[in-house]
Amino acid sequence: MRLPSFVVILNSYVMETLPIFIHLLFGATVLLSIFLLSRATRYSGNFLLFISLWAILQSIWSLTGFYTVTDTIPPRFLGLILPPLLLIVIAFNTQKGKNGIDQLDIKALVLVHVVRIPVELVLFWLSEYKVVPALITFEGINLDILSGISAPIIYYLFFVKKLLPKSFFLAWNFVCLFLVLNVVIHAILSVPTAFQQFAFDQPAIAIGYFPFVLLPACVVPIVLFSHLVIIRRLLIKSKTTVSLSRTKISTSRT
Repeated sequence: MRLPSFVVILNSYVMETLPIFIHLLFGATVLLSIFLLSRATRYSGNFLLFISLWAILQSIWSLTGFYTVTDTIPPRFLGLILPPLLLIVIAFNTQKGKNGIDQLDIKALVLVHVVRIPVELVLFWLSEYKVVPALITFEGINLDILSGISAPIIYYLFFVKKLLPKSFFLAWNFVCLFLVLNVVIHAILSVPTAFQQFAFDQPAIAIGYFPFVLLPACVVPIVLFSHLVIIRRLLIKSKTTVSLSRTKISTSRT
């Protein structure tokens, strides 16, 4: 989908004239998401090095205008989301990856989701400047801010006060996972590519510009990964508990 030259110039002008506080808030959000996930890894040097290099590489590519070219097949936009998704799949399907996952601090992973509050505020302000559609903000189909608001509450009630059952904590993770997937799918299909399905009057052009390329490249994968790790840990623990209970019952009968 090739955009007319004047549209490309106009988009670039609008992005360059966005208020600086939007850039600063989003930049701080990216750093916070990386910090909170690194906390879950107990500040692994390898993790920090890898994700820093990934963020720098994507930032450099975006500053060259690489992701503003929208008429390629496959879309260049996929370069932002496929590599981290592939790494997540590998991590969950290799023994080394699963061993690493099972060492993560799930308490820290719950707090990762507070970054969804500033993300939603940034998306709202970007929609006000017509560089993302209102569809993917809390004025549209995006309720993801509720995940960010509820995360510290869930943390306090489950880990500190121990008032919530594990089933509720698991259900919260599934619901919040659905919420982020819902907005991610709509956002991807709102980017001006050959596969665009939504928001033709106001496409998600901001995602192709720095620093907002780091939303699909870093922040969203971190959020998805955090939910998936918690869900895996809770399900494995539940299976282990059930297995131990059955073993005890079998032993008592004998």
